[in-house]
Amino acid sequence: MTLPAQQVVLNLEQTIEIAADSSLQAFIAQNMYQSSYWEFRLFKAARLPSLTLRTTPVEYNRKFESRYDSEQNIDVFRPQQSLYSSAGLSVSQNLDITGGTFFVNSNLAYLRNFGDRINTQFTSVPFRIGYTQSLFGFNPFKWEKRIEPLKFEKAKKKYLYDKENISAQATQVFFDLVTAQTEYDMAIDYVASSDTLYRIGAQRFEIMSITQDDLMSLKLDVISAQNRLRNAEIDLKRAMFAFVSFLNMEKDTQVRLELPDKPAELQITIDMALDQAHENNPDFLDNTQKILEAERNVDQTQKNAVFDASFYASVGFNQVAETFGNAYRNPIQQDIISVGFSIPLIDWGVRKGRANMAKNNLNVARISVRQNEISIEQDVIMTVNDFNVQQGLMQRAEEAMRLANTIYNSTIERFIIGQADINSLTLRLTRQKEAQKDYITALKNYWLSYYKIRKMTLFDFEKQKKISDEFNRRYGF
Repeated sequence: MTLPAQQVVLNLEQTIEIAADSSLQAFIAQNMYQSSYWEFRLFKAARLPSLTLRTTPVEYNRKFESRYDSEQNIDVFRPQQSLYSSAGLSVSQNLDITGGTFFVNSNLAYLRNFGDRINTQFTSVPFRIGYTQSLFGFNPFKWEKRIEPLKFEKAKKKYLYDKENISAQATQVFFDLVTAQTEYDMAIDYVASSDTLYRIGAQRFEIMSITQDDLMSLKLDVISAQNRLRNAEIDLKRAMFAFVSFLNMEKDTQVRLELPDKPAELQITIDMALDQAHENNPDFLDNTQKILEAERNVDQTQKNAVFDASFYASVGFNQVAETFGNAYRNPIQQDIISVGFSIPLIDWGVRKGRANMAKNNLNVARISVRQNEISIEQDVIMTVNDFNVQQGLMQRAEEAMRLANTIYNSTIERFIIGQADINSLTLRLTRQKEAQKDYITALKNYWLSYYKIRKMTLFDFEKQKKISDEFNRRYGF
């Protein structure tokens, strides 16, 4: 959804909704999830029986072949012409537990030789059932069954993690624009008030109520206010461009933001945040995946370092005849049993070296994963502490802003009637601006901390439920 060029009024919640739907980051997150979704679908499909048709409709050969002439005791080239056609159906099923493959197939082939003697033959395998298995080798199906569902679960939570990250980014650009708009509004007010105070000061100077230095200070404030307004206008345009670009709006869209109300008090405990992070954060699932993949590599290299044995067995029926009908009449039993061995004799330690490397990589992965988990846990703890502190700071910043506004307005009234000097007025104005900025900063830090906690835990602490619950319900997981 791309909003048309217009003047729009948005609050924080609406900004986050548009970002989650229309931003480029949302598009990237959606496509990355879709890629993982189809990868998991392929994994599930590979677990189901597969039906395969293999056919050679027509194969015609006309060439000279080397043949042995027994009368002359020499090899001679003789012309050969043949027409060949074949088709076969096969159903196979991979077995995760054993790593073997069970199959059932049926084949039919036609061969016609031309030349001095024309000969036609049909050969059929009406039915054959078999099984092939590596007896001591690596079983990739078993590891795929453990890793692939974990990868998809990580992909789901990574998608939700990215969406929460988009909420945090939207919050950042929202408050950047709010700050720029507030600075611009304050600059306009400052221009108006400084001009008014200068005119009042000029009148008071006429009656010798203030000095010329005071009047010049008021004039300097007028010039300073005009310069601040120009700078504030430039900053507002930059913030507006960054805002509409992030939300993928039309470039000439003009937005007016509404400052969010003070949120309800919400206490989040460290223990609960850590528990939810361990359960939901995709980084923890990624750590588990890394360990499993390292263990899989160890298993593979260890089994490749020793001898392997393969087993193949099939039982079916086979017949050859000069007509199609006779090719299926009175077939004889066809039995095939094969056992093969692969035994490394001399490889100069290559297989053993690979196995040792895989073990070392597993140890490194475990250490790296533990360091990563500690880092995530520390980040969660610091963010929760910061969030709980921000609530108190926001309340005090709001109170300070009310007091600063009251004091400034009172000082202006006193200055007009000659009971306050220029220094007092300037000081009160500075404090009012700082108090208003501090309040906006406190609101921004609160919401950034809030969405960071949601991102790291994938848990909605207001509704007391996992963010993935709604996702799983909507898509039937």
